[in-house]
Amino acid sequence: MIDIKLLKEYPEMFCEYASLRGSTVDISHLLDVDAEWRKINTLVDEQRSVMNTLAKQKNIEEGKKIKAELSKNENLLRELEEKRKNLLDLVGNLLAPDVPIGESDADNIEIFSWGTKPSFDFQPLYHDELGEKLGILDVKRATKMAGSGFYYWVGDGARLQSAAFLYVENLLINRGFIPFRTPVLAKKISLYATGYLPFAQDEIYRVGDSDLSLIGTSEQSLVSYKMDEIIDESELPLLYTACTPCFRYEAGAASRQTKGIFRVHQFQKQEQIIICRPEDSEYWNLFCQKNIEDIMQELGIPYRVVLVCTGDMGAPGYKKFDTEAWFPAFNAYKETHSNSNLTDYQARRSKIRYKSNNKNNFVHTISATALTERVIIALMENNQTAEGFIKIPKVLQKYMDGQEEIRPQKKTHPMQKNDFSEMESRIKKSNYTSIADKCESIREYFSNCHGTKIDTYTWLTMIVRSIWHHLEK
Repeated sequence: MIDIKLLKEYPEMFCEYASLRGSTVDISHLLDVDAEWRKINTLVDEQRSVMNTLAKQKNIEEGKKIKAELSKNENLLRELEEKRKNLLDLVGNLLAPDVPIGESDADNIEIFSWGTKPSFDFQPLYHDELGEKLGILDVKRATKMAGSGFYYWVGDGARLQSAAFLYVENLLINRGFIPFRTPVLAKKISLYATGYLPFAQDEIYRVGDSDLSLIGTSEQSLVSYKMDEIIDESELPLLYTACTPCFRYEAGAASRQTKGIFRVHQFQKQEQIIICRPEDSEYWNLFCQKNIEDIMQELGIPYRVVLVCTGDMGAPGYKKFDTEAWFPAFNAYKETHSNSNLTDYQARRSKIRYKSNNKNNFVHTISATALTERVIIALMENNQTAEGFIKIPKVLQKYMDGQEEIRPQKKTHPMQKNDFSEMESRIKKSNYTSIADKCESIREYFSNCHGTKIDTYTWLTMIVRSIWHHLEK
């Protein structure tokens, strides 16, 4: 949300911003509605004052006339207030002076690149092909289970995913971030407060008729953690990070689907959130960008950084960097991280302020990706070998028991035969009535299955042994 006072002072600037962003919000109409709302608001205040005076004078007849007019104007005021708010909610943030002008991501400006693109003497496989060949990524079974846009990490794939997120979270903790495990359901007010409503309504998974939705990013839960609070200036900045599943419906996404798991409905993400003083937000925006680039460099993934243009900038954004990893099979850079300075846009909606010199001011917020599974699939494509194996980066090997390479999955038998006599004796020692004691038909069924009459203890023991026999297989 922007400051309505600023909009009234610089209406032409906001009209230009709306045009540059491709927004259809009518600034002139908003100002007209605001003017009418202020006029009726003043009238209602005056009529309420008159009503109070007439009540003290016990002037009932005149009071009835004013009450009828007041009721009519209060209804009008509520209508205007809702209309004013809905229009104001559609106005995007200010834009930094160095934001490039453009219409789409094709117009973003590359400002930095790092790493050497791998040169293969074989045709590189896509990440989903690699994953299927190695038995570590299964899209087909996930599609049977949940539909398109979902996937299973399996075996070493699950271990690689866990290793990457553990590495990144530890890096952030060592740089001052407080780790969170947040709810994955959020009220509409939280989605509104972070600027996802009304702009991203098509991406949200709603939970029935309730007020809850699945989060699309832990930005929604982390920023809302301080909603409606006044923070002492000495506590700033606040550095938060969370690793959560994220859910995005993306209505009509089928036409935008790309190969593999690049665009999906559920994914894991580690987020960086910083709440700071306004004068410090540019610094913390760059601080988050350094974290992103350090992660990419330690993982050895070639990448580039682009400065996002006006037409590709979300409404809450003031300035945004996207980091794009090199995907050899796609032969293209693809976005893996976003890093936005949102200034006070979220703070005004979520009413997060800080106290300085006995005055309450709105904070600034930074929202930046630290890691998503897009980085892991970029790692898979860049680190593949001619045999179809995947080399594990050194920084992740300690989280995978020193494993250096992912090869085709082999069936393992980690369990050894154990003596469960002590566990079986627990049942025998317990004094209770079982279903076999009460239900003759059940006892008969299991007796017939084994060709002999059995007591409760023997019957339950057979079940335990049957389970163990299944596990041995």
